[in-house]
Amino acid sequence: MKPIVRLKNISLSYHSEQGETPAVENVSFDIYDGEFLSIVGPSGCGKSTLLSIISGLSKPTCGTVEMIGNHKSAYMLQKDHLFEWRSVFSNACLGLELQQNLNDENRNKVHELLKKYGLGEFAFKRPSELSGGMRQRAALIRTLASQADILLLDEPFSALDYQTRLQVSDEISRIIREEKKTAVLVTHDISEAISLSDRVLVFSKRPAKLKTEFNIDFSSKGKAGLSAREDPEFKNYFNKIWKELDK
Repeated sequence: MKPIVRLKNISLSYHSEQGETPAVENVSFDIYDGEFLSIVGPSGCGKSTLLSIISGLSKPTCGTVEMIGNHKSAYMLQKDHLFEWRSVFSNACLGLELQQNLNDENRNKVHELLKKYGLGEFAFKRPSELSGGMRQRAALIRTLASQADILLLDEPFSALDYQTRLQVSDEISRIIREEKKTAVLVTHDISEAISLSDRVLVFSKRPAKLKTEFNIDFSSKGKAGLSAREDPEFKNYFNKIWKELDK
């Protein structure tokens, strides 16, 4: 895989009347085309700040973010943020509307995505008629419809109950891989990171520093999501990442 985003010596500090608060310190890593990358670290360490920097919403105090090639990123947040007064289809088109790019061709693409991923019959229902998992699927389709190739996922499953979270994270991961997107996931859940990812970056407490990274490679090829949790190597990855976080 080739790198499509390169972060070099990224640092960011917030300034207030109380003084300077460092959030990220001297972070460097690459994001590779087509990979599923997870970022784990203690609560409040600056993981979401890194997503904001990658997207360009936040500017680092120093360091550079290099987009290698013509790539676009899009966010998927913790809550689905579906508007109840809009249909599922209309919600899925929202990003295209904001980009002023909602033409007949793109409307058809949204319909195709909804049908492909099991929401075709709900296209003109209200979000309240969907289950929690279906709402997250609709939110992902809205993100995919924006035609971004780098998806930034900021704990998108955290609002779901545990059983639904397992099912939905598995499903979202499958869709992202089918659509051949690059994904960067921020999560507190070590098991989630291991089961979904090709690579896991482990960060220190604030200010966030990159401690180590793990390439996730199960001997049983093709395992991902729920099936990966049954792999005998899963526990080894979990224990190694836990030890890094516990240092």
